[in-house]
Amino acid sequence: MNQRFIVPQFIDAEDKIFGPITVRQFLIMVGGFLFIFIFYKTSDFGLFIFQTAIVVIATLTFAFVKINGAPFHLFFINFVSTFKKPKIRSWRKEQIKVAEFKSKDEDKAVTYVKKKRILPTSKLSELSLIIDTGGVYKGEQAANQVNKVYNNS
Repeated sequence: MNQRFIVPQFIDAEDKIFGPITVRQFLIMVGGFLFIFIFYKTSDFGLFIFQTAIVVIATLTFAFVKINGAPFHLFFINFVSTFKKPKIRSWRKEQIKVAEFKSKDEDKAVTYVKKKRILPTSKLSELSLIIDTGGVYKGEQAANQVNKVYNNS
């Protein structure tokens, strides 16, 4: 029972409200117009024109300008963050001092037991190796026989 799922294709495309205006652009323009309205109510006409020009330029820049395919506000955030970080990054290796403690078990004599080394191989990989070498490699059994002869002498 195979189910088909719809995979979203253009996930970086913003939703359009009307025409080519996206939600982000619309909200930025609403914020700009709110600033203009506040300036209209609180300042005289000459100052209002100057403030409106600055707000319109900033609003249009943040709403519509893209740099390297990214919206201007992301470029602006990255630009500001580069000035907050140090210009030169240097790596300073810090030595960590570790105190060594001897336990009572270390004082006792340690006896080492040599374990017999057994290499696990599957029959399929062994047969594959025999076929690949054209019969030159005789398999694990032949190697074990050679080891027995070597260990006995």
